[in-house]
Amino acid sequence: MSASWLPELVSGLCQTEEGNPFPVWQDGNISPCFNQLVLGALPHAGMAVLSACYLGMPRWQLHTSPPCGWTLRLVTALLVVVLFVIDLSLVGALQQPDMYLDILMDSCGVLAWMVHGSAIAVLMKTRFRRTRGPQLLLITTLLLVPNLVINLVICCNRHDCLSLTEPFKLMRFVLASARMLLLLGYLLAFAFPCISNADYTLYINAVDGSPLLPEDVQLDTGEIVAEDGSSYLSRLFYLWLDPLLRRGQRGELTRPTHVYHLPQKLQTSAVFQHFHHCWGACRRGTGVDDQQDSRSRWDDGSLPKGSGHEEVLELEGDVRLLRVLHKAFGLRYYILGVLKVMVNMSSFAGPLLLSRLVNFIEDTKAPVTEGVWCVLGLFGMTLFSSVLQNIFAFEVSKVCLSARASLVSAVYGKALRVSSCSLAGFSLGEVVNLMSTDTDRVVNFFNSFHELWSLPFRFSITLYLLYLQVGVAFLGGLCVALVLVPLNKFLASRILSNNKHMLKCKDDRVKLMTEILFGIRVIKFYNWEPHFTQKVSEHRKQELSYLRAIKYLDALCVYTWAALPVIISILTFVTYVLLGHQLTAAKVFTTVALVGMLIVPLNAFPWVLSGILEAKVSLERIQRFIGLTNQDLLAHYALSRRLHLSLSLPYTNISDGFCLVQGSLVVVVGKVGCGKSSLLAALTGELRRLSGVLYVANREAGFGLVSQEPWIQHASVQDNILFGKDYDADFYQAVIEACALSDDLGVLPNGDQTEVGENGVTLSGGQKARLALARAAYMNKDIYLLDDPLAAVDTDVAEHLMKKCVMGLLKGKTRILSTHRIEFVQQADMMVLMDNGTIIKTGSSLNLCEEEEELDPLPVLNVGSDPDMLSEEQKQAGQLAWKVYRTYWSAVGGVIAASIVLSPLPAGPAFLSTNMSADVKFYLMVYGSIAVANTVFTALRAFLFAYGVVCAAEAIHNRLLDRVLKATVTFFDTTPLGRILNRFSSDLYTIDDSLPFVLNILLANIFGLLGMLVVMSFGLPWLLAPLLLLALLYHRTQHFYRHTSRELKRLCSLTLSPIYSHFSETITGLGTIRASGSAARFEGENTRRLEQNQRCLFLSSAAMQWLDIRLQMIGVAVVTGLGMIAVIQHQYGSVDPGLVGLSLSYALSITMLLSGLIFSFTQTEMQLVSVERSEEYATGLPSEPQHQNTQVSPAWPERGLLEFCGVDLAYREGLPNALEGVSLVVQPGEKIGIVGRTGSGKSTMFLALFRMVELSQGQILLDHLDISTVGLSQLRSRLAIIPQDPFLFSGTIRENLDPCQRHQDQQLLDVLDQCHLSSVLSRIGELRNTNFFFLLGQRQLLCLARALLTQAKVLCIDEATASVDQKTDQLLQRTIRERFQDHTVLTIAHRINTIMDCDRVLVMHAGKVVEFDTPAALSQTKNSIFHNLVGEQGK
Repeated sequence: MSASWLPELVSGLCQTEEGNPFPVWQDGNISPCFNQLVLGALPHAGMAVLSACYLGMPRWQLHTSPPCGWTLRLVTALLVVVLFVIDLSLVGALQQPDMYLDILMDSCGVLAWMVHGSAIAVLMKTRFRRTRGPQLLLITTLLLVPNLVINLVICCNRHDCLSLTEPFKLMRFVLASARMLLLLGYLLAFAFPCISNADYTLYINAVDGSPLLPEDVQLDTGEIVAEDGSSYLSRLFYLWLDPLLRRGQRGELTRPTHVYHLPQKLQTSAVFQHFHHCWGACRRGTGVDDQQDSRSRWDDGSLPKGSGHEEVLELEGDVRLLRVLHKAFGLRYYILGVLKVMVNMSSFAGPLLLSRLVNFIEDTKAPVTEGVWCVLGLFGMTLFSSVLQNIFAFEVSKVCLSARASLVSAVYGKALRVSSCSLAGFSLGEVVNLMSTDTDRVVNFFNSFHELWSLPFRFSITLYLLYLQVGVAFLGGLCVALVLVPLNKFLASRILSNNKHMLKCKDDRVKLMTEILFGIRVIKFYNWEPHFTQKVSEHRKQELSYLRAIKYLDALCVYTWAALPVIISILTFVTYVLLGHQLTAAKVFTTVALVGMLIVPLNAFPWVLSGILEAKVSLERIQRFIGLTNQDLLAHYALSRRLHLSLSLPYTNISDGFCLVQGSLVVVVGKVGCGKSSLLAALTGELRRLSGVLYVANREAGFGLVSQEPWIQHASVQDNILFGKDYDADFYQAVIEACALSDDLGVLPNGDQTEVGENGVTLSGGQKARLALARAAYMNKDIYLLDDPLAAVDTDVAEHLMKKCVMGLLKGKTRILSTHRIEFVQQADMMVLMDNGTIIKTGSSLNLCEEEEELDPLPVLNVGSDPDMLSEEQKQAGQLAWKVYRTYWSAVGGVIAASIVLSPLPAGPAFLSTNMSADVKFYLMVYGSIAVANTVFTALRAFLFAYGVVCAAEAIHNRLLDRVLKATVTFFDTTPLGRILNRFSSDLYTIDDSLPFVLNILLANIFGLLGMLVVMSFGLPWLLAPLLLLALLYHRTQHFYRHTSRELKRLCSLTLSPIYSHFSETITGLGTIRASGSAARFEGENTRRLEQNQRCLFLSSAAMQWLDIRLQMIGVAVVTGLGMIAVIQHQYGSVDPGLVGLSLSYALSITMLLSGLIFSFTQTEMQLVSVERSEEYATGLPSEPQHQNTQVSPAWPERGLLEFCGVDLAYREGLPNALEGVSLVVQPGEKIGIVGRTGSGKSTMFLALFRMVELSQGQILLDHLDISTVGLSQLRSRLAIIPQDPFLFSGTIRENLDPCQRHQDQQLLDVLDQCHLSSVLSRIGELRNTNFFFLLGQRQLLCLARALLTQAKVLCIDEATASVDQKTDQLLQRTIRERFQDHTVLTIAHRINTIMDCDRVLVMHAGKVVEFDTPAALSQTKNSIFHNLVGEQGK
């Protein structure tokens, strides 16, 4: 009996007689049993087994497109799988006697072709890639042909298969025919694989033609190209990301170079090139493909080589940026809209299938197959929707990245080319905002636009489905919803308005912070920290007032969002019952699910609209910048040689004209503000030519420019000198010698590899000037423009530079030297005397001293400057420390934070759904009561939360500001200012706005998920078993993801700062960059830095989608599991339809909740990185001592007696001493002149006196009191200084002179007159005028005026008149002597005549006191350093 089971099984399967269970021939044809089992299922099984053998083959990472033959075979395999699945569903629908035979055959087909497709995907990345592949796979495919042919013959012989009255059978015949065609296509693809002979690049470092890498080589993640070359399965599930995720989990993802490279199509250079093509096409009104003419125009050689013009189309002309973006990315973006439509349509399948399933459960006699089909439908539609949604989100993120790369590159490229006059209308902060905030808003448009049409579309479909469920009853709830739409619109408009005002306040605050950080030394010297703290706090207070309004309006929106679904549901049910209908479980839960879908469009639409409006405003701001006039060098310069130079410029009228002979030295002299710098700016094209002719021979080669304020990059000394040129050891050494840098390099810790601070802040003024001169000299240009490079160096160094560099190394070059040092004039081939912007005399010999006495200064336009940040920023590693959470908790306020967390606990809106035929009104009242309580607690949480986050924003900013302004000067010397600004701009913006937003979503998701799990477990307790397994999988997946996502967020922040710092550096040195023809190199550097940041952003987005697809699969499993349990329990009659409906209505949104929970948690963690970064500064910065000495007399120091006792000082630990064993005594009222070579420690003495750097050893006494025992504010407020680098804040002249408002206007006018600035003031108009521009010399005079306002007993002057002419210098020295007659005055000067009337002269060398005596005594000592200096001056 036991041996008969096989014939019985076959007989039952094939529906044949037991006597002949397995016939080979039947009705004149091969029997279906033999055909399906032997010729069908068996070959398919063989194909699956053989294909599986190739799944484990070693693979290569490739980023080129595979041969088309392999691609066609893979597509064919996937399509055959789809056809088998459809056939399987038709078999189930037909319910024929031998259906199980067909099901077995189709199942084997699905399995075989899926495995076969996977094997093809693997083989495409192995050594078989460039062949037809293994022959065994061809044999297994050929074995399938007989089965298909016999099936088609059988169908043709049976007339019902071709009859329109039997549509299902007809469809099966069509599917079989389609499979045959696909099989033929597969065989053709095998026969003609279309394999080219080109080599395929593997990793990013490989080149065409190089040998393939060994199969066992595993390269670093930083050498792999993301996504390119991956199989379809790998792309679908982001398997290509696994190596990076594993690296992140190991904690080894610490540097930007560790992340994958961007796919070829997303690389910044490729994207920007495409963007430029589209710009050119829009400007000409042609298609993107018509680019040949523009290419030829770029390469015609008409523009300067190396200027960046030769490879890039200039962004100018009347072209709308929106039109260019549309042409560049529109088609690809609109195609994604088709995906969005499919996602929207599939999302409605859930509620409809839920209704069908609940009806099935209510009907105890319904066949089980109906329930199974419902569950399969739920599975299929949720899976389909999940996959499409994931693909849509990832592809949109790619478009966003491309748009971002285009816009940032466009803004940077425009800044390099825009004329200086046009750029003057934008501050640095505004332009940086264009690159950051405005670009981000425009990019967010790509996320919002599809929602703009999608939301109304979903809203309409949902209303129609609601009408099908409850008829006209849905109008009751809809009326309330429509009434709330204007409210939402009003709230959105108010939020947008407040947001604009808040961003304006933020811009002002960041601009002020930028100035504070640039002038931090001046602020500390003058003890202005309290004043500027108050000033920033006022800006912040105004900013927070708008933030508070935004957050309370947000809270109101949250409340309406929470209340709306409840109100709509209750009113809909009440209306439905009042109309005389009976509520059923199916109707209730389908309606609740649809109302939930209705709320999303209603609430999201105003925000989407708001985002689009913000994008429009930002796009217009960028458009305005892009529309600025470019530098037009072709129009500026004459194309043929003329006899003389004749110009008419703003403030500069070179009317007489002159002609320079190649190789000559021209010295330009004149008083401060006479137009010397403007003349040089005109030669480089920085000023606009109004009339006249300017011809420069070989201008394409560029100029060697040394600006009056040396521009130094934050790089090594060597990199600053090379400036992108190749290293030539002999020439490099010659430049070092000529620029007198040898001794300085010997003192620096790492020689010429020493990193100089931002804008050269760690160098002295003379060192910066010589470094800038060395950079220009190494460029080896034909024409050199030298704007007073000798002002900041002492006499012997100036003599050396003139002899060895200007007259030596640069001999034979055309040199135009602007200077106040008239002792060098006699060496010139031509001298030019300027006044009031006019050349008044030229010639070979002038009595300049007599001429200068008659000149008055006049201010000219001066381009402002800002520095750089480049040095590598340290990044926190591992997960966020608990103290970060604790910090934010305490900043919010412990009690408020606890209230926020506890307030949602009563909000578990479980609908009591036992027997719907009971008292419906009672259940509706209970539901309504619970729902109302829920909304009340939600409102309470929302408003508490709004109050708490504003408190946190205020507390964190105040702590950060207080600590930064109290930080030591050493911190500012070693930290790029852009990095500090990042804390005050992007990090604070995150804490203000982004963090509260995602934290609110996180809390809502946590409580929503907890409530859902409770309800589902109550409805179907059996669900707990699979839920535990899924929870374990969920935890493992999110844990695996979070490590990498957190590090990628940190890397995103880390790579963002260098982009902005490089941009700031570029704007600061724009004149030097353009003059030297280095624009293309700087644009390439910007592209490299942007690419680094884009890599991190792309991988961060990919990691989110990696997690999303897995969470979606978990959600699909939960929904399917719920349905299966419900169907099984239905068979045993132990299930309540109401509870099933309740559980499934919640389960339909579990995918969204699971994804939302981990995303909101990860986003919260990412945003908390900003709190971590702020706290790093708020708690970890080295701070200046803040103690006060209460015993110090208010009148101290009364005499001004100064004593240095064995003073040693080093700027930082590990650096050599800048002062060593300095001991001296300065008597009260004594005037001391301090001289010495650049870097000898002169300025360091002042830093020690003001305690900007604390002493290593020794002490300084002021009126016999050790200054280390005095509070810093007490000490600095009793001293006065005129610093080496004059710095002015934006604002009025009055605010710059007296920011603390301690003096009357008349006093200020008096000191301005004493500083010879009265003519400047008469031109500006008044003290409170904000529209003024000062040259370097005029700024030094204004800083002198600040000092004259003080009543300090000790005055320190650090080269305060280096950039003024000698006549003005003499007048100022007389003013200082008269005003500070009984005060102690210490003067550092490079002009010996400035200090010849001092009481004593201090000579410094290598940080030590080498001479200290009267000028007369030192002058008579023949071997003294001072005697030599006087001798050089005399010569």
